[in-house]
Amino acid sequence: MENSIWRKKPMSAYEADIKNSQLKRIMGKWSLTAIGIGGIIGGGIFVLTGTAAHYHAGPALALSFIIAGIGCVFAALCYSEFASMLPVEGSAYAYAYGTIGELFAWIIGWGLILEYAMGAMTVAVSWSGYFNKLVHLFGIDIPYYLRNDPWSAASYAQANGLEPASFALNLPAFIITWLVTWILVKGIKEAANTNNLIVIIKLGAVIFVILVGIFFVNYANWEPFIPEPTMVMHEDGVAKEAYGWKGIFSGAAAIFFAYIGFDVVSTSAGEAINPKKDIPFAIIASLLICTILYILVSLVLTGMMNYKDITGDALKAPVAMAFDKVGQPWAVFVITAAATAGLISVMLVMMLGQTRVFLGMAKDGLLPNFFKEVHQTWQTPWKSTLLVGLVVSLVASFTPIGILSDMTSFGTLFAFAMVCLAVLILRFRDPNRDRPFKTPMVYIIGPLGIITNFALMALLDSKAQKFAVGWMALGFIVYFLYSRNKSKLNDM
Repeated sequence: MENSIWRKKPMSAYEADIKNSQLKRIMGKWSLTAIGIGGIIGGGIFVLTGTAAHYHAGPALALSFIIAGIGCVFAALCYSEFASMLPVEGSAYAYAYGTIGELFAWIIGWGLILEYAMGAMTVAVSWSGYFNKLVHLFGIDIPYYLRNDPWSAASYAQANGLEPASFALNLPAFIITWLVTWILVKGIKEAANTNNLIVIIKLGAVIFVILVGIFFVNYANWEPFIPEPTMVMHEDGVAKEAYGWKGIFSGAAAIFFAYIGFDVVSTSAGEAINPKKDIPFAIIASLLICTILYILVSLVLTGMMNYKDITGDALKAPVAMAFDKVGQPWAVFVITAAATAGLISVMLVMMLGQTRVFLGMAKDGLLPNFFKEVHQTWQTPWKSTLLVGLVVSLVASFTPIGILSDMTSFGTLFAFAMVCLAVLILRFRDPNRDRPFKTPMVYIIGPLGIITNFALMALLDSKAQKFAVGWMALGFIVYFLYSRNKSKLNDM
């Protein structure tokens, strides 16, 4: 095949991949929907509601979730069309490879690596915050230098008049990452069953927050619902503009990371029983369910606790702290325990998606064979799972949560915009292709998805934008030095 950066993977190759897949097809539409809910519900409700309310939108956080949800709906409809046509692991990467070209697919795949890895790291840090809160309820306090990254530990020591520690790491984040890694290495059935159980616990906790928390809402905390723009000091010591409509939109960008669970559903196509029908159903169902829950929880949280008071430890466990503030310790225990369990499934879904993207790219020769080796007994890509576990555990142990979540949002928004573009291009190039699911009003939904996602990218923290651009630049270097020459399309 011509050595062009726009060469496409032929449909016959996808059909061969589906036929020769070593993965077990054991998930129906409700298991896939649970995967989506498991990925979406977690960091967004239990953690980022606090940071987004305090640093960005105030009580108008509910509007941020609506805006982010609208952007997700555009992308979800486009994802569903592709998932019904190409039911293979690899998500947006695989879709672009078969429709637009290799370089475009590589860029999306490289962005997905950023999205899932940073997502898992962010949730690991979030889990640590809730775990520390949980053990504190039993009278156990982990030393601050063993539950914070070096920067956060230094800030904690300074704020509490303590001698700065010579060494600090987030030990709970490190340990939970390796527990999730072990579950994923052991097998997809075990991972899916674990996720289904935790999703039930999380849904119960979220409904509990809404039904109980509504009785403790102080309507004065919603006034003004959209605060006047002002400067707010962030954790890194830099004051930035917040609130007003700009704050609402920047809040939507900041919490966008919370929605990435639905696109992980598409990475599980290789393990779906009937992917052409079940993947689109699970993508749309999980997104709609979680968006409604997000809006309700954000309203309850900002009604129970003034957004200006969400500082310090409340940034890591805002929902639990809100119930603590209104004098309901029993509710604090229920929420903290459920969130501690629930965040595990978010990590599980993020790391599952990461390894399946690696698997798809390695099958195409764009990554080394190391990433596609499947264990004979467990039938999982165990080597790449262990590598992902190592990287996630180390970065989560030494990096603040703010930078991680914004970089995750960048990768998510970029992938979503590219999928919306790819659907439009394919409608022009191949209008007669069989599409079991068709994006409605695609010539309106597609452009709106592109515009919305790129606009939200522009509102992310500048430091995270620079890191993310550097990551994408590294991706171009890897492609032209290694992947382009190793691509299996060279042999076709």
